[in-house]
Amino acid sequence: MNDKKSLPAQQDRRLVLGAMATAALGLGAPAILRAQSNSIRIGHLTPRTGFLGPMGEYAVMGVTLAVEEINAAGGVLGRPYELLMEDSVNPQTASTKAQRMVERDRVDVIVGEISSASGLAIAQVASRAQKLFLQTGCNSDELRGKSCSRYMFHLEANNSMYVRTIGREMLRQNMVKGKRWMAFTADYAFGHDLFEKTKRFMDQNGAVFVSNDNIPTDATEYSSMILKIRQQRPDLVMSNLAGNQTTNFMKQYREFNLPIPLAGADLNASSIWGAGEGSFSGTWPIIWTHQVQSPTAKAFTERFTKRWGRPPDNQAVADYLAVKVLARAMQETKTTDVQKLIGYLESGVKFDVLRAREGYFRPWDHQLMFEMYTVKPAEGKPASKWDVMQTSASVPGPNESLEVLAPTREENACTFA
Repeated sequence: MNDKKSLPAQQDRRLVLGAMATAALGLGAPAILRAQSNSIRIGHLTPRTGFLGPMGEYAVMGVTLAVEEINAAGGVLGRPYELLMEDSVNPQTASTKAQRMVERDRVDVIVGEISSASGLAIAQVASRAQKLFLQTGCNSDELRGKSCSRYMFHLEANNSMYVRTIGREMLRQNMVKGKRWMAFTADYAFGHDLFEKTKRFMDQNGAVFVSNDNIPTDATEYSSMILKIRQQRPDLVMSNLAGNQTTNFMKQYREFNLPIPLAGADLNASSIWGAGEGSFSGTWPIIWTHQVQSPTAKAFTERFTKRWGRPPDNQAVADYLAVKVLARAMQETKTTDVQKLIGYLESGVKFDVLRAREGYFRPWDHQLMFEMYTVKPAEGKPASKWDVMQTSASVPGPNESLEVLAPTREENACTFA
């Protein structure tokens, strides 16, 4: 993206945001140095390049805004937050950088990530070092299941939650039972897990499986996929793609003017905006959009838009909330002690998650429970280039438990071994 207010592509890895207000008043570098030596350090890892890069850009904006707001209000426990930022790139690099953040930079907490494979690598480092890891974009159920960690908390929905959200909508549209469906899947851990959950839902509800193609993450041309859809003529095409894959696939799907309904099991607003008006199509699940109308969501959208010149996406809100949740946990426990912070987050305390209902972490798998949504193309002329989608009412409904979308203990056992 080329917005003039975007973060530089190669910005400094450390943003000393402590004492920003003080420095602005003319007290200068000594104040910043004092803040830095007394700071609470947050290591932020997320993909800034590659097919997940557009999402990572929003993650950086979200976490930066949260740290700026907390420090402008006086910090936490009388100390500023200091943000150290890195491009996680891939699982091996993510592991190396997480280790460096822990050993050399002495970070207190790690926040971020989008790739489930990289998230697992970071979680292993954090667990060995007994550091809190608030992951904000990894969907794989495995991270909450056999690979769960007592030091890792999840502010992103898992794949089962995404699939059940879109599955409910497909059932409402009579697009499941007896319908022939085919899938296209991102060829890495996240995509494989998402396809597994999608197929399970469709099998349980009487759909007829046609085929699934695993698509390389660096693919940009999808004409062979379009040809296969035309040949097999399913009733529904289901996307299990990710990042730029989704954007490019939607564009080409619309270019070929396929009459077959399109749906997806995962989506980010950056993919919608990347496709743009006229190319965004289908029905998709999403954890949050700037169209959510709760009072705190609207206020956050206004602050974010003022700061960055564009509205926040779902990834921005997850990274923003991670820092806000961390600050509240430290403030209320009056400590940075990891074990006490974990106990607080496991206690069932509720947080404002910028939705109509408050959210909470489940103590047994550390999944944050919150309302989700579906999106489809806006009807008529969009109010702006950011409003090419139309956001549904919350899922689950206001009279349902937030737990209905998430795996049960029997489905996703986690022992924190």
